[in-house]
Amino acid sequence: MRAHLTLLAAGLIFDAVFGYPAWLYRRIGHPVTWLGALIATLERRCNRATLGPARRRALGVMALTLVLLAATLPAIGVEVLCHRLLPGIMGDLVLGVIASSLLAARSLHDHVRAVAEALARGGLAGGRAAVGAIVGRDPAALDEAGVLRAAIESLAENFSDAVIAPAFWGALFGLPGLALYKAANTADSMIGHRTARFADFGFAAARFDDLINLPAARLAALLLALAAPRRLPAALRAALHDARHHRSPNAGWPEAAMAGALGLRLAGPRVYEGIAVFDAWMGDGRAEANARDLARALALYRRAVALTLALVLVFAVIARG
Repeated sequence: MRAHLTLLAAGLIFDAVFGYPAWLYRRIGHPVTWLGALIATLERRCNRATLGPARRRALGVMALTLVLLAATLPAIGVEVLCHRLLPGIMGDLVLGVIASSLLAARSLHDHVRAVAEALARGGLAGGRAAVGAIVGRDPAALDEAGVLRAAIESLAENFSDAVIAPAFWGALFGLPGLALYKAANTADSMIGHRTARFADFGFAAARFDDLINLPAARLAALLLALAAPRRLPAALRAALHDARHHRSPNAGWPEAAMAGALGLRLAGPRVYEGIAVFDAWMGDGRAEANARDLARALALYRRAVALTLALVLVFAVIARG
């Protein structure tokens, strides 16, 4: 645990300061793109419409297992090799730099901030195009308040998925824990959909992702609430009262906490691929979000990330005792 916390602290700092280098992405891609290519290949070869539901579910379990192994086994090898070549804290720091590629605190912030910039520069059309890159709902169905609310919801949900969940599993199991989580989350984002094509083949990916996100979603809600001390009671109240009504067992927790912290209503009815989804509202504030609300959400997110890093550093120091 001591080494895991050190590498995690290093990874969070490196990600926050530098992010994933664009030049490196152009040359070799990113771990998520590598996993995505594997998942796409397995889906194309195994998820055939001619197969029955039970066979497609079984093949989905097999595909998920292969993806998890493909991510975790190399991570175990890298961790062992690094500790042998660089024993002590130096090995942990190098592993932290590698681990930063599996965290996305800076990337998430930049993508959400880009929505605000696109709205200011290109109006509603620009905002719709920018938010379409980070959410699954139909951007054409969104007005300006809807674009802003979608960006805030994405920021809240992905604070859990892209920051807290990988950090949680990394603290427990080091680089292999980070890699396993990232593989599972990528699989869910690609095939874990409730559509005719993916309902059976992606069933295992969706359920496994739900399971491993259970602790992180609740922790993310608490961190968002703590990062808004003046609205702490409202954020906690919204999370405890509204999250269980969300159609996702996890997404409602950080979304509700964010809603309570900002005095907004999030989630609610949405449109995906032309189909209306009538979800519960998170929070009891305004549904008409504005540009200032998105700025406040980004500021709250930065405080929550900083609080996460501070806690990891404190526990790392205690563990090194």
